[in-house]
Amino acid sequence: MRRKEDPSRSLWHRTTILCLRKGKEVVIAGDGQVSMGATIVKSNAKKLRRLAGGEVIAGFAGATADAFALFERLEGKLEQYKGQLSRACVELAKDWRTDRYLRRLEAMMAVADRHVSLILSGTGDVLEPEDGIIGLGSGGPYALAAARALIDNPDLDAEAVARRAMAIAAQICVYTNDVIALEKLEI
Repeated sequence: MRRKEDPSRSLWHRTTILCLRKGKEVVIAGDGQVSMGATIVKSNAKKLRRLAGGEVIAGFAGATADAFALFERLEGKLEQYKGQLSRACVELAKDWRTDRYLRRLEAMMAVADRHVSLILSGTGDVLEPEDGIIGLGSGGPYALAAARALIDNPDLDAEAVARRAMAIAAQICVYTNDVIALEKLEI
């Protein structure tokens, strides 16, 4: 017997987070829209955070409270492993898979430092995309495709690529708006 799907469990897909590396920069961008079903609740939410004293940038797709819990856990792991992002993410993913409380969290994260960009998921995945570009949420595939098309343009820096890619995603995805927040690190 199949359980009826809870419509609220798919809400974490309704956002767009984009992370990319170009030249001497790494950026994470996120749209500002928060939706509940077909209703826009907020248009200027900030889904990005700086962690580890500003050395790590992160963005989330998912339930806000769950994302804050994960940000706090990741911050703790970064302190424990002295800023080693990859190690901290692997340890967080282990906890996420085995801890009864964490297993129920509905969120995904894109995190980056000067050396690596990673996707963290509740299924225990810690993935490093080979091209350094990450797209999460319902608008993620659109932003990802646009960023891949724009990344080799010599006239665009990382921030310009991210902003244009997010604008394209906002034109396609109804759960993505054009109120873009951006965090940047110099490599």
